[in-house]
Amino acid sequence: MTRSNLRARIHAGETVVGTFVKTPAPHIVEILGLAGLDFAVADQEHAPIGLAEMDMLALAARASGMPLLSRRWGTQPDWIAPLLDLGCAGVMVPHVVDRAMAEAVCDAVKFARGSRGISPSPRAGNYGTIGLLDYRRKCDDESVVMLQIEDAPALDRLDEIAACADADVLFVGPADLSQSLRVGFPSAELDTAILRVIEAARRAGIATGLFVGDEAQIPVWQDRGVTVFVCGSDQSLLMKGARRLMTTRQA
Repeated sequence: MTRSNLRARIHAGETVVGTFVKTPAPHIVEILGLAGLDFAVADQEHAPIGLAEMDMLALAARASGMPLLSRRWGTQPDWIAPLLDLGCAGVMVPHVVDRAMAEAVCDAVKFARGSRGISPSPRAGNYGTIGLLDYRRKCDDESVVMLQIEDAPALDRLDEIAACADADVLFVGPADLSQSLRVGFPSAELDTAILRVIEAARRAGIATGLFVGDEAQIPVWQDRGVTVFVCGSDQSLLMKGARRLMTTRQA
């Protein structure tokens, strides 16, 4: 199974590992792709990345063969559809708290739901060289929908959120979830909440995703049922590498 078909890998139960991209430079995405990451997520929620920058990031992702998603607040097609047209592999939407929000995200992503405007003329359609029906089928088959669970009220609606037919991943944002629950990060209470998300996703037959700050946390949560990981960011990877370099300096 190729790295480009991220959705198929997720549905097959593979463990996939990516990182957030916070720097609006295509070189960063290209390097991460060449490093072999399974995917990356451009963090439009917390970084200065606009649509023009996303165009270049998506181009670099395609050049290096790495699926690129975007994370940005909101469920409207006016931001989701243009990113998919650029060739992004899907979206991660923060603070999904109920079924209505989940359905709105999927409406904006999937052509088969009838509300997303269609044209194979952008990059995602190889600039008009893919036939309309094939383009629609390819996009709906491959576009990934990650719904972020970050709010205490969402924990009581997990089954209804996970039941959204086109959702692929319930993705836990542990920092915001801990803040909403008013518990420590990390803490036993937060771990219990994450396990609730894992169980709900398992009941629905979809994947659970989790942000981790350090790669050492991946096997711990993999054993608990998480298969989709976002580990740190381009900035944290750079910081970690630079600090490691300086520890080698002799006094």
